Amino acid sequence: MRPELLYPLFQPVESLKGVGARVAPLFHKLAGPKVVDMLWHLPTGVIDRRDRPTVAEAMPGKVATLVLTIDEHRPPPPASRAPYRVAASDETGTLTLVFFRAGRDYMLKMLPPGEQRAVSGRVEYFNDLPQMAHPDHIVPVSDLAQIQTVEPVYPMTQGLTPKTVHKVAGQALALALKVAETAPEWLDPTLLARRGWPGWGAALEAAHHPADEDAVSPLAPARQRLAYDELLATQLALFIVRAKMRDRPGRARTGAGEMRAAALAGLPFTLTGAQTRALEEIAADMAKPARMLRLLQGDVGSGKTVVAWLAMLIALESGAQAALMAPTEILARQHMETLAPLAEASGVRIALLTGRDKGKPREALLADLADGTVRVIVGTHALFQDDVTFRDLGLVVIDEQHRFGVDQRLGLSAKGPDADVLVMTATPIPRTLTLTHYGDMDISRLDEKPPGRQPIRTVVLSVQRLTEVIDAIKRAMAAGHKVYWVCPLVEESETADMAAAESRYEDLREVLGGRVGLVHGRMKAADKDAVMARFAGEGCDVLVATTVIEVGVNVPAATVMVIEHAERFGLSQLHQLRGRIGRGSEKSSCLLVYQGPLGEVARERLRVIRDTEDGFVIAEEDLRLRGAGEVLGTRQSGMPNFRLADLDAHTDLLETASADAKLILARDPDLEGERGRALRVLLYLFERDAAVRTVRSG
Repeated sequence: MRPELLYPLFQPVESLKGVGARVAPLFHKLAGPKVVDMLWHLPTGVIDRRDRPTVAEAMPGKVATLVLTIDEHRPPPPASRAPYRVAASDETGTLTLVFFRAGRDYMLKMLPPGEQRAVSGRVEYFNDLPQMAHPDHIVPVSDLAQIQTVEPVYPMTQGLTPKTVHKVAGQALALALKVAETAPEWLDPTLLARRGWPGWGAALEAAHHPADEDAVSPLAPARQRLAYDELLATQLALFIVRAKMRDRPGRARTGAGEMRAAALAGLPFTLTGAQTRALEEIAADMAKPARMLRLLQGDVGSGKTVVAWLAMLIALESGAQAALMAPTEILARQHMETLAPLAEASGVRIALLTGRDKGKPREALLADLADGTVRVIVGTHALFQDDVTFRDLGLVVIDEQHRFGVDQRLGLSAKGPDADVLVMTATPIPRTLTLTHYGDMDISRLDEKPPGRQPIRTVVLSVQRLTEVIDAIKRAMAAGHKVYWVCPLVEESETADMAAAESRYEDLREVLGGRVGLVHGRMKAADKDAVMARFAGEGCDVLVATTVIEVGVNVPAATVMVIEHAERFGLSQLHQLRGRIGRGSEKSSCLLVYQGPLGEVARERLRVIRDTEDGFVIAEEDLRLRGAGEVLGTRQSGMPNFRLADLDAHTDLLETASADAKLILARDPDLEGERGRALRVLLYLFERDAAVRTVRSG
């Protein structure tokens, strides 16, 4: 149960004055549906109205607060679209106040001729004369002090005015300050003193009422304090879930090793040093009575699937079953194709379960899984369904974990109460993000490529050279090679991406003939699979695609990758796409086609991808260029979506929070002590409720 003292912050945002039915959806879009969301919606800048120049001193483009005498109203002629002008002056000169679509009576009441008014807004020059269009404030001179302040500038959304957002944020802050009066301090007093950070309420007040431009910096003490609160809540939640998963009785799984030995002997290559090391780490974890929770992080083409298969054989040797879950049907089918011959060689029955399986065949498969006849199952989210049961699930392998939320990680392993969990990702993740997203895991890295993999030649070309690109494709087709053509993210809209892909598909068919296929996210799974099958086999040499082919698709005959509008893709995405080629023994080329002029970041991205194939180097560069929030596409990735922490600026805070969380749980694993109870409030405040429930349920 959420502590009662936090109730006011978890009311709907509609409970605040001024948030009626019309604007409520806009506030939901801007910040979120609850009062606390407005609390985390912090200003990104300030408007300083303290500058009080004369008209002669007012600088163009700057915000100024002036005391003026109203001289003359100049309304526009009837039916004219000209603005309403008011001449006003001080002892140094005249300034024109400009209003569009203003009523004469209202203007005369607000700016009575002959009287003085204090006005504040941005001064501009028009025909060498100073003017101020729609002043932000117009008040009697007696109220001058009220407007001569520093105003926060909040991020906005269309349909809301700064004034409305300001008022609503102010109400949320007032409720929070009331909560802060009785809330316990959850941070260590020595850390607060050492860092010079304010208490929680004071930090919120300083963040929402910044005194100057420096106060909106992520390095301002108040901002650091709030970011640390969020990071500590996240790290605590991860470690609690991890500890509870490990506390659940596991089972030591060793096996005699004969299945693994036979599998290794049957492989047409020897394992790399990194694969051998990872396998030893996994085997050591599985041999312990606690449950394994390990991340296998490998660059594109580093041989994760083989390591996962050998790990599954450990489970099988100990008499248990294994499951591999992939985020898409294409990937699940591909894993099945890769593993089926390995399973056959080991005499193991393996099956595929996707959302498409229905009726009698599905029932028969589930019966065989429940009685243990099927020893390895490969599937999609379909494996989560209630009617999917195992005789004895010993190992769960989850591929491309960042496509699943953290909660889902626990969902499949619940099918085997003592199952070990191995998570695989082909997205090399910078160390900072590994802490935030996989802080609950031990990590094995595959940082070597299997022998025989050819380096990929990467070329950056302007869109003006498209005819050369098409000539290169004709040569590749004539040599019996296959080609990917990836279309741009036109915008964050599947419809627009699809339109771009469809028009390029039509263009290429005209030039290259009928052996061109098309896949995009809006196609039915069966149609998509049919095109992919033709591309992998016969009948299709050029595959035009949106980024649906980004992860895991394996066509060894594909040696050319064209990425159109490469400047619109992130570095990790470009690296993932490039990893679709170079999977056979032939030399491969990746052509990055860009539309100029290029911005500085886009140029740097294309340089990095041209100069290196090391996914870990690329991931760190991606973090540097784009910032943590975007590296994995936070919204889709199950990554914690930080509201207050900025991982570029707060890396040191993350590491401190991680160490702090470990220490807290080592001393007080159930958060029962005085600080522990305060930290429960923190977990609820940042909606890490699942972790508190885990502590409570033990």
